[in-house]
Amino acid sequence: MSSASASDAPAAPLAFGAFDPARRADPYPSYRALRAADPFYRVPLGDGRATVLTRYPDCVTALSEAAWGRGESGTNAWRRADALDGGLRSFLRMNPPSHTRLRGLVSKAFTPRVVAAFQPRVTSLVDTLIDAALARGGEIDLIDALARPLPLRVICDLLGVPARDEQTFRGWANDLTRGIDPDYLLTPDELARRRTSSREFDAYFTELIAWRRARPAGDLLSELVAVRDQGDVLSESELLELCALLLVAGYETTVNLIGNAVLALLRNPDQLALLRTDLALIPSVIDETLRYDPPIQLVGRLALRDTEIAGHAFHQGEIIIILSAAAQRDPDVFTDPDRFDITRYAGAAPAHRHLGFGLGIHYCLGAPLARLEARIALRALVQRAPGLTLAVDPPPYRPHLTVRSLAALPVRLS
Repeated sequence: MSSASASDAPAAPLAFGAFDPARRADPYPSYRALRAADPFYRVPLGDGRATVLTRYPDCVTALSEAAWGRGESGTNAWRRADALDGGLRSFLRMNPPSHTRLRGLVSKAFTPRVVAAFQPRVTSLVDTLIDAALARGGEIDLIDALARPLPLRVICDLLGVPARDEQTFRGWANDLTRGIDPDYLLTPDELARRRTSSREFDAYFTELIAWRRARPAGDLLSELVAVRDQGDVLSESELLELCALLLVAGYETTVNLIGNAVLALLRNPDQLALLRTDLALIPSVIDETLRYDPPIQLVGRLALRDTEIAGHAFHQGEIIIILSAAAQRDPDVFTDPDRFDITRYAGAAPAHRHLGFGLGIHYCLGAPLARLEARIALRALVQRAPGLTLAVDPPPYRPHLTVRSLAALPVRLS
């Protein structure tokens, strides 16, 4: 192991601006500059420091190896799971063996059968939403008209949430998603809203879980309540944490996957024209979006023991930021990485695996459902809205760091 530690390395001579709100519309040139200047860049993180990884092989190592896990190292910058008032209080923030146990139980309920059963419902929802958008005509906000209501209704159906409560559910999602970012980046009002939404969410689902125990239905929540493995079951607190995970990850990620894909297609009319001639490329469009402009830009990890990446030493307890959005544009791995190419993941020799749904033991269990929703939505848009164009470029973004989230996507339908 190299004797040089990340904590001892001097900061690179670069004005770090990759997370500057002024660059939110296009952070990728800053990511590129950061990767070229120093692949192990030290940045302040609350009351401590962290190392930002930007190269693809380094990020893959950190996501895959058991030396890296979740938690914190005596700093409140990246919150502990048990101190998180809202957001992803789930097995995503656990390490084995607890993570292994919970993921095994959840996977028994979140099966291909459950996902496949949603295809008719998703198709019907997409058709209804596009019918309404076309009826309005002119200029619309595609996030508000399609990208947000579709996964909102799907996740509510999945969890057995009545339609009358969907907008309340949406409000919780907005507050908890914003709360994923480190606390020091949040305003007092955002912290307060996260706490309030978390309490309201827990109270609501405590009641719904009790209802489903007494009256099982055909939804995922009923499956989770009933799941067991050799006598092991999910506790009520674990069920609440999983519902919070599904709310944020299963809903918000899909909103931004659809929005980012449509934006990339409209900005690259040659690729949109190619897609119109070959709708079989839609799965490749989804994978290329997850590489080119991923909904999740970064994740945090903690060194569980002394270790190294590419000869660079890390001590137990050190924090890293895996900037996967930068890694997926690594020119040593991806040809012409700043180009949106919808054939990149098509054919017999697809590009290297993207990190858009994570890697290793934390790979997203909800990836098949997100793909299903995005696939049906993109196909319907391409077929039914041939005159779709951007009305505003760049569109506005929400003030998130971890999640790349369009506040709106104004488009013209003709």
